[in-house]
Amino acid sequence: MNLSEVVDAGIAATHEVTNSTNPYPRAATIAAASCAILFIVLGVVGNLITIFALCTSRKLRMHATTWFVLSLCISDLIFCVVNLPLTASRYIHESWIHGITLCRLFPFFFYGNVATSLMSMVAITINRYILIAHYSWYDKLYRKWNIIAMISFVWIFSFAMMTPPLLEIWGTLGLDSTSFSCTILKKDGKSPKKFLFIFGILIPCAVIIFCYSCIFFRVRKSRLTLLAHGNNGLGDGNNQKSNFLSTSQKRLRRDDLQLTKMMLLIFCCFVICFLPLMILNILDYDTVSPTIHICGSILAWSSSCTNLIIYVLTNRQYRKAYEELLCRRKATDRQSHTASRSGT
Repeated sequence: MNLSEVVDAGIAATHEVTNSTNPYPRAATIAAASCAILFIVLGVVGNLITIFALCTSRKLRMHATTWFVLSLCISDLIFCVVNLPLTASRYIHESWIHGITLCRLFPFFFYGNVATSLMSMVAITINRYILIAHYSWYDKLYRKWNIIAMISFVWIFSFAMMTPPLLEIWGTLGLDSTSFSCTILKKDGKSPKKFLFIFGILIPCAVIIFCYSCIFFRVRKSRLTLLAHGNNGLGDGNNQKSNFLSTSQKRLRRDDLQLTKMMLLIFCCFVICFLPLMILNILDYDTVSPTIHICGSILAWSSSCTNLIIYVLTNRQYRKAYEELLCRRKATDRQSHTASRSGT
């Protein structure tokens, strides 16, 4: 047997081992790859449109919340550009074929992006809480350089948590042969998964729930106060003038509450998308039900696209930004087409 035959035999043997240890049905892996490709297209196009729409909307650029939403969109875009193509390839080939370096970078970006998305939601929630509960602090806290510092902290903190396993200081990043996935692995019997779960997911979720609870009780208290004043039955000219002057303030407050509800819905959808996969990883660590694991993964990937649907369906200002961008684009294309025809 010559050298080439030995190599071919080795490759065949490796392929047989991979297939024998692969717990996933072929139909499930094909479905997973198809969903990953679909989310790549929807996520890249949708997030790019959102980023351009928010950046070109003069009104939305004035809101501090918009910059945190942009941070969330960029995180989702990176996930769709970096992680989902490699995920689709992994399920198509039912193995990891992209080398050790990408296998280490894949979980670094995956978990880093998940943490960035959640931390961006924390920043948005705190922003909403201060706006509604402590309005006098808002303009002092949310100045240009403070916003830049907050967003920088979100990204640095999120990816810094993944640095110890990347440098093999605490755990390591590599291939799990049983599921042909690149993930966080133990090193010397130690893994940072519990630490990452507590500081990257549990605490941020607790902060978000606490802030939204405070917002709810604050809004409820304000509503009861307004009802109490309204029942006094005072209808003199001064009150009418005061009501007239506060119309714009009421509209602004309504928009702020609508935006707050939208951000709460985004957080709820994020939890719904990722919670089943986290529960499966804990309760079914040995992948006894592989198809259910794939369903949980697909649901988690969909979080990169769900935000776009929420923006369109729930917020009038965001819909207007999309319409302005797309209508401007159509007008530009129409002008360029007319100019090209006149030039000929």
